[in-house]
Amino acid sequence: MKTIAAIPRILLGLVFGVMPWMAILHRGPNPPMPPAALDFASALAKTGYMMPLIWGTEIVAGLMILLGIFVPFALVLLAPVLVNIFLFHAFLAPSGRGLAYLVCLLALIVAWQYRRAFDSLFVSGAGA
Repeated sequence: MKTIAAIPRILLGLVFGVMPWMAILHRGPNPPMPPAALDFASALAKTGYMMPLIWGTEIVAGLMILLGIFVPFALVLLAPVLVNIFLFHAFLAPSGRGLAYLVCLLALIVAWQYRRAFDSLFVSGAGA
């Protein structure tokens, strides 16, 4: 049963540990994007720092998840990335939403498996 429970974590770790490298090295498919999606991606790239920051965060967090090291922390690091992936494909590039939604679902499954680690995030600061 532990092996089955590890599958979502390993898949999520592989997605974020490998896919950014494909983008960095210009490997893999590069489907055409709708104009609004291309404008958004171009604006991020033009900053000169945002894409390396995103890719670096994805790689580090992906490897942490893949190796099972500080998984809750890695999920917190990936949370804003996952929200943007979800919204990017929901509103700007719907053709890729299947994979985007699958990755978000994997992240939710892994977060659920580590839910006790997040308990302190949902406690009121009053009286602490």
